[in-house]
Amino acid sequence: MQILVGVDGLSLKELSRRAELAHSTVSGIVDRLEKRGLVARQPDRKDGRFSRIVVTDPVRNFVRDRLPELTMQPLIAALRRAKPRERTKIFVGLRALRRALGGD
Repeated sequence: MQILVGVDGLSLKELSRRAELAHSTVSGIVDRLEKRGLVARQPDRKDGRFSRIVVTDPVRNFVRDRLPELTMQPLIAALRRAKPRERTKIFVGLRALRRALGGD
């Protein structure tokens, strides 16, 4: 799913390559996800003989609307529990990490 969320659909072959899994394994996974309404197969725009695997609107909406909050909540809760001195150390460390990543 993580591979599919950031793209406008992939062929089964390309999805298998990116996931580094056998074609048959990915095909089975896609079949199960499709039955649950999480992905869909759509005809390829350039070559209708092939299909592209895409995430469905509910998945795309969840990733856009809910996932950021869900991933941030544990961090926010931890920072709230931290003592002031601990928070200061965390922020100093985050600044150092940002610099190391080139984000001055």
